Amino acid sequence: MELRQLEYFAAICKEMHFSRAAENLCTTQSNLSQQIKFLENELGMPLFDRIGKRIALTDAGKILLEQCQIIFERIDYIKGAITDLKDIEGGRLNIGILPGDGDLLFDALLINFHLTYPKLSISVTETMDVYEQVINGTRDLGVTTVPSNPDDRVRIIPLFHEEFALAIRSDHPIAKSKAIPFEQLQHLKLVMFGPEHQITRIFHTCCQEKGITIYNPIVTSSLSTLLSLVEQGIGACILPRLLLDYLNRENISAVKLIDPTPSQDICIIHRTDKFMGRAAKVFINELQLFLEGVMERTTRSSG
Repeated sequence: MELRQLEYFAAICKEMHFSRAAENLCTTQSNLSQQIKFLENELGMPLFDRIGKRIALTDAGKILLEQCQIIFERIDYIKGAITDLKDIEGGRLNIGILPGDGDLLFDALLINFHLTYPKLSISVTETMDVYEQVINGTRDLGVTTVPSNPDDRVRIIPLFHEEFALAIRSDHPIAKSKAIPFEQLQHLKLVMFGPEHQITRIFHTCCQEKGITIYNPIVTSSLSTLLSLVEQGIGACILPRLLLDYLNRENISAVKLIDPTPSQDICIIHRTDKFMGRAAKVFINELQLFLEGVMERTTRSSG
């Protein structure tokens, strides 16, 4: 059994079509069919049921496909481990973060990290599917909310617990309050992220708990737009208190929400069965140190 044969087999499973798989592999259909025949002869069982022009996996084929995925993952691990023997500066790092977290976690951090490791290629993508993309291997690391029922292959590294506060124009009467009951939000005009955003989901959960409804909010996908609308007095919004303290906008005040106080736990996640290079380890350490500094500064400024 050769690795090339397994790769051919997996390519056919992806397309469920011999000619399309052969085209993707830049080989002939006859060669592809011959290699699969060699594989079936070695295993002593057919891997595909051929029904006219259509094909389907046999039970033996399903078992082989499942094991192929494990084999390919281990090969990727080996390649990653060997590549990591080279200088960290030549590595690559693909990170997924939740929308809005870049303004708090990554703008300043990435500048410092790049200055230290100028040849390290870093890709940071904002997405609501951080967890799913780490699971499927699209991202090396993910910064997201703590998953409620994590996959056994996922390692969770806690970062911080964050509370959400009301961001409101500083000359608004409520801005002088240290805290307001959550249900008072129903009397305010709010600007918000869309319904798919994690902050909006948490906000709506709190609304359901209190039995209140927010009518006709202004919705945007941009944090900068939210902040601008608040500064112009168009409406108030719900944002992480740590982010508001970090940004320290002169015309925006952060007011604590109570009964309940919306909150979430943020963590780093990565696959335990995928090789983690030195670049990822160094980045995790730098992120943790950066957050410690941010929290110290915000604590001093609010104290």
